Amino acid sequence: MQIDIDSLETYNALARDGAQSAAASLSQLTGIDTHVEVTNVSLMTPSDLEFEYVGGEFSGVRIELGDALDGETLLTFDEEARDVIAETLAPDGTERLQESSIKEVGNIMTSGFIDGWADHLETTIDISPPTFLSGSGTDVLAASAAAEDEQVFVFRSRVESAAEAIDFHILFVPERDSLIEALGPTGEESISFEKLEVFNEMTKHGAEQAAENITTMTGLETDVEVNRMSFVPIDDVPAAVGDRRYIGTVMEFTGKPSGYLVILFDHPSAEAIVDALVPMETDGNWSEMEQSAVKELGNIMTSGFIDGWANVLESSIDHSPPEFVSDMGSSIMSPIVGRMARTQEHAFLLDSMIRTDDDGTFHCEILALPDESELREVLQDLLVERADRTHVDPSEVF
Repeated sequence: MQIDIDSLETYNALARDGAQSAAASLSQLTGIDTHVEVTNVSLMTPSDLEFEYVGGEFSGVRIELGDALDGETLLTFDEEARDVIAETLAPDGTERLQESSIKEVGNIMTSGFIDGWADHLETTIDISPPTFLSGSGTDVLAASAAAEDEQVFVFRSRVESAAEAIDFHILFVPERDSLIEALGPTGEESISFEKLEVFNEMTKHGAEQAAENITTMTGLETDVEVNRMSFVPIDDVPAAVGDRRYIGTVMEFTGKPSGYLVILFDHPSAEAIVDALVPMETDGNWSEMEQSAVKELGNIMTSGFIDGWANVLESSIDHSPPEFVSDMGSSIMSPIVGRMARTQEHAFLLDSMIRTDDDGTFHCEILALPDESELREVLQDLLVERADRTHVDPSEVF
């Protein structure tokens, strides 16, 4: 089963155009200016998708699609956005009227999102009446994603408003065979879906190796919480990472493929690393000794992560010494994106989140940005039967 990457670029653009159409519909209905923050297509498991809804209250609509493109769309508003929309459209209405207003808005916005796909395919896409959703966590998750224990493609868009507390997400979860048929005939740039799955699993194994390294060096029990591979316009990568402040390392890796690996800790997690690795009290101002501790851990995590890739791909991949960084996530990624944008318009962004098992107080993100054309090349040569060779002997790392 082959995936045409050029067609995937086209459909990613369609998803962004659809999100912009949905945002324009919301602005027209409510008078609130909105903008599309980021759009991507991700390959992830249902459990990774579930994580996006953990711990929050959401309202929205689910609409089923059929005919030329089977699947589901899920449009969700967080609690603040839901209240703003309900109060704008039904200020003195009952709860039932406010629910009706959310359904109406969701239906209009989703129709705008899907129309561009139908126009591109020069066909019709059947749309079911909207089903109102309200709840916490996975209560609002797309049924098709929750029902299958396999990796799925998810088109994800995040829309925000600077003036109001508006933040909503559009998820489109197409049925796999239906999407591949819609992508059209495969060409020289096509990659088998199985190999994309294998590479995504390789990334997860690399993140698990990195989590083991954290535990070995710091004593903090950690595990991989989320792992996904996204195909995203290169210029959208900083927005995808967001403006949260991080401490971490940046390393460039060379070989096949080449690219960058970024390891980001939130401030409490970085301080926990320093407390575990520096045998004396520190002032928390990120002295040379404190930076050295973060770089040491980043270097070892990178070795475990990259060496697993090299084992499976049967290639030699080296990496530069770690560069210490302290800034907002988007600002850390911007210079990397600036360099990569000279040769590519889209990127495969490999994103893994590591957290502590108990209370989630430790937070680490590993972001890999391989060169797109080189990644396509190595995936073409990837032997799927080598997928289980990601393990790295700790004695070769420490």
